[in-house]
Amino acid sequence: MLHLRVTSPPDRTAAVATLLQECPGVASLAVVRGASIRPPGDLVLADVARESTDEVLTGLRGLGIDADGTISMETVDTAVSRAAERAERAAPGEGADAVIWDEVVRRTSDDAVLSWTFLAFLFLATALAAIAVVLDSAILVIGAMVVGPEFVPLAAVAVGLVHGRISLLRRGVVTLVVGFVCAIAATTVLCLLARAGGWISAASIERPRPLTAFIWAPDRWSFVVAFIAGVAGVLSLTSSKSAALVGVFISVTTVPAAGNFAIALALGDLGEMAGSAAQLGVNIAAIVLAGVATLAIQRAVGRAPHRGRSGARWKAPTISR
Repeated sequence: MLHLRVTSPPDRTAAVATLLQECPGVASLAVVRGASIRPPGDLVLADVARESTDEVLTGLRGLGIDADGTISMETVDTAVSRAAERAERAAPGEGADAVIWDEVVRRTSDDAVLSWTFLAFLFLATALAAIAVVLDSAILVIGAMVVGPEFVPLAAVAVGLVHGRISLLRRGVVTLVVGFVCAIAATTVLCLLARAGGWISAASIERPRPLTAFIWAPDRWSFVVAFIAGVAGVLSLTSSKSAALVGVFISVTTVPAAGNFAIALALGDLGEMAGSAAQLGVNIAAIVLAGVATLAIQRAVGRAPHRGRSGARWKAPTISR
């Protein structure tokens, strides 16, 4: 269940209440007249089954509540109510499969912002990956993958493409390009200092590296792994199962490839630079493609007719403002 909080202009409160009353996925509904000071209006509270939330939000936007009022949602961890059970049975589909598109867009938009925190995490991950290359350490490679924050901007690019949100697409691309350029540049400087201090040399990357050689030598499996991880990552974002993202992070060699590129650049190894750039490009392309395909399928499935476990089908009605 989700708790819905709506601040409605007084002239539209009756329409909002009607919309929610007619939705079979609404478990409870309360209206507090004149409770909102800014923006001025009434407060409408409701508990809504996740499966019905997207339709409810569509109806509220149709009433212009997003422009003249406010709409907020929060997850209800526990709802001890027979009314909630009835609402979940009546709502179309399954809660685990339901996608709340406003939540997906807002989440990717907020987390894909180019910030100092994002740059710091990406730099730390890239530097850790470079150290992993020197030590030929698979454990450090995994650590670099987990620290790397690049998946959400990749997801933002996919969401922007599927939903036609140019600003979100631009934000994801800028964050990725600037982030990787800055992280690689800063890591290259560290590698140059390490080379000057005698900590690393050309032999550091020319010697056999059985545990980390894969991060600069893409093959046919590189695309497959990245594509599968991209699908899993998008599913975890749209279903709010963020724990699955950890598995995605340790499956894709975007950050390790960037770290290998930085150390190869510092040591002047053109072959490893080319291989790392190819690995990075393959992984980014596969993740974006997987994200676009997954989101497009979820969108198509969401628009198809669904019936609740009670056999009912509900769609937000068009209510005149």
